[in-house]
Amino acid sequence: MNRLHAELHRLYASHALATGTVAPAATSLVDAGGCLRAALLELAGPADWTALSALWRGVQADLDLPAPAIAVTGVDGYQLWFSFAEPLPLAQASAFVEALRRRYLADVAPQRLRLMAPQALFMAMLPPRQTQVGSEHWSAFVAPDLAPVFAAEPWLDVPPSPEGQADLLCRLESIRPADLRAALLRLGAAASAAPSSAPSFAASLDPESFLLKVINDESVAMVLRIDAAKALLQAKK
Repeated sequence: MNRLHAELHRLYASHALATGTVAPAATSLVDAGGCLRAALLELAGPADWTALSALWRGVQADLDLPAPAIAVTGVDGYQLWFSFAEPLPLAQASAFVEALRRRYLADVAPQRLRLMAPQALFMAMLPPRQTQVGSEHWSAFVAPDLAPVFAAEPWLDVPPSPEGQADLLCRLESIRPADLRAALLRLGAAASAAPSSAPSFAASLDPESFLLKVINDESVAMVLRIDAAKALLQAKK
């Protein structure tokens, strides 16, 4: 495992995956109990760092939480990746992200937002990765001071340096349970309630069934369905 993979596992992998107690082919970020340590909020079509930066700053200034990782999608937007120190049920993680949306992005059209999207549940779909077959567009984690530079073209034209990506991630911390509870109280969110827009797939599906569900879901972007198919083939080897 290289340094970048170690940082991705530290922040986002289920404890079973991070400690090697599940098979490497099991790439789902959801553990056997339907819990996960990663949450995703994406703003796209078009990319708008001005809007998303208000949330990124608010998480730290208003809620006293660690900064989430910032990424460009490699297609048309920005992402914020949140890391939880302890695994959360999918419904609770989704409720947290939905509460952030209501607090900081209430005026953004819903079709421009993706909350707890399927790609947030696979190690293979975390940045950095090539986002379109035959293109030179790459998703990547980016530094806060460089994020505005990517508004017109939210991608990298060359593969990002694994060491540079690891350097960005190593500075990040996971959200501790007590801090998350305090933030949810400030946000007025019920930690046990899933938002009405929660994903329709079941978090408790085994990895192969979950991959099949993503592949067959026409609402998921084609590039993500292709990635899911690749992951399924790897899992069957």
